[in-house]
Amino acid sequence: MAMLWKFMRVAKYSKTALSSKVKARGIPTHLRHSSSKSVPSDFASNASCSNTVELLGKAYPQDDYSNVTEKILSKVGKDLHNKKHHPLWLIKEQVKDHFYKQYTGRRGTPLFSVYDSLSPVVTVQQNFDSLLVPQNHASRRKDDNYYLNRGHMLRAHTSAHQWDLIHSGLDAFLAVGDVYRRDTIDNTHYPVFHQMEGVRLFSCHELFSSIKDGEGLQLFEQGHRTAHKQECHTMEAVRLVEFNLKQVLTKLMTHIFGDGLEVRWVDCYFPFTHPSFEMEINFQGEWLEVLGCGVMEQQLLNSAGAQDKIGWAFGLGLERLAMILYGIPDIRLFWSEDERFLKQFVVPHIWQKVKFQPLSRYPPLINDISFWLPSETYSKNDFYDLARTVGGDLIEKVVLVDEFTHPKTKKVSHCYRIIYRHPERTLTKEEVHHIHQAIEESAVRELGVEGRF
Repeated sequence: MAMLWKFMRVAKYSKTALSSKVKARGIPTHLRHSSSKSVPSDFASNASCSNTVELLGKAYPQDDYSNVTEKILSKVGKDLHNKKHHPLWLIKEQVKDHFYKQYTGRRGTPLFSVYDSLSPVVTVQQNFDSLLVPQNHASRRKDDNYYLNRGHMLRAHTSAHQWDLIHSGLDAFLAVGDVYRRDTIDNTHYPVFHQMEGVRLFSCHELFSSIKDGEGLQLFEQGHRTAHKQECHTMEAVRLVEFNLKQVLTKLMTHIFGDGLEVRWVDCYFPFTHPSFEMEINFQGEWLEVLGCGVMEQQLLNSAGAQDKIGWAFGLGLERLAMILYGIPDIRLFWSEDERFLKQFVVPHIWQKVKFQPLSRYPPLINDISFWLPSETYSKNDFYDLARTVGGDLIEKVVLVDEFTHPKTKKVSHCYRIIYRHPERTLTKEEVHHIHQAIEESAVRELGVEGRF
């Protein structure tokens, strides 16, 4: 995600998927321990018949799966989570500090290592196959992801690095980074956000050493898969891993939000953990989902070379935590370079309490757009991407308010309500009119819709 657009002019939308050669330079792709300085992106778009995208020093040929836009590419390498005194950096450092101090090895060194400069460009194998996501799983769809081509994509989650880090011999680590998903447009969703992944593996001795008469307990058996355990795990091992996971995360949330925090666990499903849970916290009287977690699939561990261990994994969204903790109402603000926003988080230490003071609340301008859909292949996320590319962060929300099927022609019409609001200044009607007109023209040109303007 990049800084908010200046919007002194309307950018003309060219292609939903890049057709020109785009160069991008940024962080190297090798693994580096702990935090490092953010490296700015440098993008230049040049006409080319080679039909490739150059990103972070590598060239990726485009194909029928390529759907990443220039606006999304412009976010790569911003690394807000590594920008000192940024609210996402504060949250990341708080979690790191807690894990460093709470969990240490026999020599007093931190048990968990931290990786926050891993390349966001991953293979489809890393993002899905290594995590045992089925080939027909809905999460693989082009509608929901940004693909460079059929083999490479911008990671949809930090779990894309699980297999590689475990395969390198790590038993306990945190992985932090920007992730990319095609999504709806409102104050809590953005196509680029930041996640933190946590993984902990246990040997038989580590898991049972503190249990009375635990010498005879085992990690594995030849049993049956149930809602409570995998077929290869003993119930004793699963219960201990699950207890440890929930205890670790409850301590973390209590440390961040304060004593007296009420926590509850909801059963859910993730392809690469079983059993799986979502954590919800009661914050100011409202139950809010903050993370997902579970016992790692043994098949994943076996393939990564950790066949003699059992483990857990969790994933949390940094924006989600920061919006709750600091009271930030709009996810677009994380990309603001307005000093009125940023200076609020310049604090003497990472645990300093901060309560976000809202900037002046500027009035919204609302316009509707209606059109006939071109075919059954149309996706709402295609329009969201187009609107975001043309209007950028001036668009606060896009809502499908009406869907109509013509009784004779059977053609389908959509009507979207677009709410324009700049978080830092008042928009003019003329400015919004030009942007809205550009969205209409681009929808016809790029999506093949028939306008009802």
